[in-house]
Amino acid sequence: QVQPVESGGGSVQAGGSLRLSCAVAPGYISSTSSRCMYWFRQAPGKEREGVAAIYTGRGSTTYADSTEGRFTISLDKAKNTVYLQMNSLKLEDTGVYYCAYGRPWYPCALADPELLGNWGQGTQVTVSS
Repeated sequence: QVQPVESGGGSVQAGGSLRLSCAVAPGYISSTSSRCMYWFRQAPGKEREGVAAIYTGRGSTTYADSTEGRFTISLDKAKNTVYLQMNSLKLEDTGVYYCAYGRPWYPCALADPELLGNWGQGTQVTVSS
């Protein structure tokens, strides 16, 4: 299994925006199969939590209550990339952000995801006041 590669993190003031990218191994988000692609984050001292997900077949999206209306997940199959556009960032959005592969054909479920389990290094997002 190939790990995803996250990028695009950085430091930003509250209210600002960042766009994260996740480079996905070829074939994982192809048009011939469907899976859920997730973005998770882990804040210092806290457990990893799902923030957004997209089902590659239909393009349907799911968001955590804390990110609904501020974050947008999208994907570009031609570029094998999943994006997370983050607007109106808050201090509590600080953390390391990871993308993850869901198991083929399983629906998106932020609370109880079915994952392949191969995590990347993540990308740090720091929001300051």
